[in-house]
Amino acid sequence: MVSCYAYGFCSRVFSPSTTVGNRALTRTTSVLCSHAFQKRAYKFRIEGFSEKPRPAQEAQKREAFRQSVVNTLERRLFFTPSFKIYRGVAGLYDYGPPGCAVKANVLAFWRQHFVLEENMLEVDCPCVTPEVVLKASGHVDKFTDLMVKDEKTGTCYRADHLLKDYCKEKLEKDPKLDAEKAAELKHVLVVLDDLSSEELGRKIKEYGITAPDTKNSLSDPYPFNLMFQTSIGPSGLSPGYMRPETAQGIFVNFKDLYYYNGNKLPFAAAQIGQAFRNEISPRQGLLRVREFTLAEIEHFVDPENKSHPKFSEVSELEFFMFPREDQVSGRQARKMPIGEAVSHGIVNNETLGYFIGRVYLFLTDLGIDKARLRFRQHLANEMAHYAADCWDAEIESSYGWIECVGIADRSAYDLRAHTDKSGVPLVAQEKFAEPREVEKLVIAPVKKELGLAFKGNQKMVVEALESMGEKEAMEMKATLEAKGETQFRVCTLDKDVTIKMNMLSIFKEKKKEHQRVFTPSVIEPSFGIGRIIYCLYEHSFDTRASKDGDEQQNFFRFLPLVAPIKCTVFPLVQNQQYEEVAKKIAKSLTALGISHRIDITGTSIGKRYARTDELGVPLAITVDSTSSVTVRERDSRKQVRVNVDEVASLVKEVTDGASKWADVERRYPPHP
Repeated sequence: MVSCYAYGFCSRVFSPSTTVGNRALTRTTSVLCSHAFQKRAYKFRIEGFSEKPRPAQEAQKREAFRQSVVNTLERRLFFTPSFKIYRGVAGLYDYGPPGCAVKANVLAFWRQHFVLEENMLEVDCPCVTPEVVLKASGHVDKFTDLMVKDEKTGTCYRADHLLKDYCKEKLEKDPKLDAEKAAELKHVLVVLDDLSSEELGRKIKEYGITAPDTKNSLSDPYPFNLMFQTSIGPSGLSPGYMRPETAQGIFVNFKDLYYYNGNKLPFAAAQIGQAFRNEISPRQGLLRVREFTLAEIEHFVDPENKSHPKFSEVSELEFFMFPREDQVSGRQARKMPIGEAVSHGIVNNETLGYFIGRVYLFLTDLGIDKARLRFRQHLANEMAHYAADCWDAEIESSYGWIECVGIADRSAYDLRAHTDKSGVPLVAQEKFAEPREVEKLVIAPVKKELGLAFKGNQKMVVEALESMGEKEAMEMKATLEAKGETQFRVCTLDKDVTIKMNMLSIFKEKKKEHQRVFTPSVIEPSFGIGRIIYCLYEHSFDTRASKDGDEQQNFFRFLPLVAPIKCTVFPLVQNQQYEEVAKKIAKSLTALGISHRIDITGTSIGKRYARTDELGVPLAITVDSTSSVTVRERDSRKQVRVNVDEVASLVKEVTDGASKWADVERRYPPHP
């Protein structure tokens, strides 16, 4: 099975016995106690949120807040269910005009913050991927979730979701639940990621869990591959899949990208594109969908030198981190400088730490609340055997903690897998000024003997033996020489096997080398754009009384950077002269590249302000004379008076971040 946490973020973390990351997608604060929730940093902007609400009350407040956000988003056409006139399809959504604009702004900033700042090589690869590529990466065999079926209707459900929902509902809503049973259910939530298909099936039967819609009995859990299968060409002889991530296109192009970069390391390649996952039972709105946008970076680096020349630029950044030791011991996430985390070995290396810091800056610059953002390190059971270190940027929302970005040191696994399958060496070289005499470790499996002993599992045993480090290999050599055989753990088989003396040779040999040939390691930051945007919606959403106090109004506090429209232009009344001035201002805004909207309807100015506030528009220009206009700031609702000829450049200053509203208030007279 595959851990596909955060919709593809470092999603090639495979485990033969457990679907780790996908089940961890929405770990809530009841499982891993969060610093922000316990300190009430996140109150969902709802009045009367008590300091110690009962779980049921808390769940109701979260649901009410979420519904308010979603209703506003759908009503203002940020998004809408796809194919709605045909009753829609679960897990598919359309972005409307403001949603498209927010997404475009987020992606533009992503390119600026990462691709331009780091001189990355951007590529654009096909969504349709030949089977052989995904066979090499492991997706064909292991990209699965455990599924159960309604035995009468055939409706399918995620097995782990049903068990998680049962446990959470009992904990939140059952007043008769005793302490012993509550502790048991909490334990199930904690170990949910480790349960095998048999263990999941036993728990479902033990708790009497049935199909949610019909209450019919359920089948035993079984694996379901999440990729959409297709065929390439009319013959049907060339199988393919819609890509479940964008990264494989970068890996298979490594050789050409390395040459394009002057055969130099380190370098990074980036790609933004659509990915597809045939989710068993999509839910949680925009957070779990069947088609989604990923933005992925593959930073290729010498495995012997993972320092970063710009690490000092982020080393003093301090934010909430949740190391695995703190999770296991029950402690809370804590603020820590990223430089300290690297120097103490909590984060594996400088390059990984650098990208964690850059991800923090990216998310907070978009408008994600710092108090509701943490970086959680993967637990041991979430880590693939080849990964050096993995962290998730998790954002707190009404659904709990949501994994939105994964930052992983994946070692050299991906390039080696494609090298083995394709026969094309995806390697880098380091030329020496003078020849060097080096002592090389040689691990030479005797494939004939291994084939006789392990038959169909021979390849996985050989790969595991060849991937041993020097210390492990020399310890095995000593044990074989002393005892003739040893036990060896093969992670891809999830078991120990017996290795005998005649099955391999381990030795060191000296040779002179003019260059060093090696497979680069990969540091991979991977971003779920839709998830980030949804969390941004929740973090930006607010409610306030109208100016006359007769109703509550919803609005979004978007930063100008991501706001779908930067300003609106309103003639105060329907008047030909005012409309001409409004059109003149609109033309100036267009020339400066500022997105805007002109509203010449006869609706009252208060209602027009409320409409644009709901869209998160930061500034509104009201034309009430032919020589000067008022400019209103969304959050404070304060206004200043500005000459018509100056107003477009003022809007440009504010929306580009060159001036703050406080600066504007000092420069221009207030409007009552």
